[in-house]
Amino acid sequence: MRKQKGFTLIELLIVVAIIGIIAAIAIPNLLNAINRGRQKRSMADIRAIATALEAYSVDFNFYPKTQFSNATSLETYLTPTFIKRMPYNDGWNQAFVLMSDAGGTAYTIYSQAKGGAGTAAAGGATTDFAAAIVFSNGQFVQWPEGMQTN
Repeated sequence: MRKQKGFTLIELLIVVAIIGIIAAIAIPNLLNAINRGRQKRSMADIRAIATALEAYSVDFNFYPKTQFSNATSLETYLTPTFIKRMPYNDGWNQAFVLMSDAGGTAYTIYSQAKGGAGTAAAGGATTDFAAAIVFSNGQFVQWPEGMQTN
């Protein structure tokens, strides 16, 4: 009689169970890391737009005097002099929302974040991926911080 080579059914089930446990641990962490990356990209793009607006205000002593609502409406004022390429969308591929007053003295830029339901509020640090990332007049007034949920 020949000796059989190979794995028994129990050994294969144990290996599959171990792989399942590792996947159950790794996938939520991977999704969390992807959303954190989207937040960081959104914050970097918001800073780039704000830096261009600040440079514009240094040259002209006011922000663009127009009721802009998205990055496309600002492009004629800022590119290519103050910013080479205007970022239009946040990390979740939704358009940035920009608000300005008619006098050119204030502006607010925000990302509606995951799900597109975030609104411009001065909430400080947040731990929700669905909370908006808000930059107003030179500083973040709502931003992601700490362990994120959702």
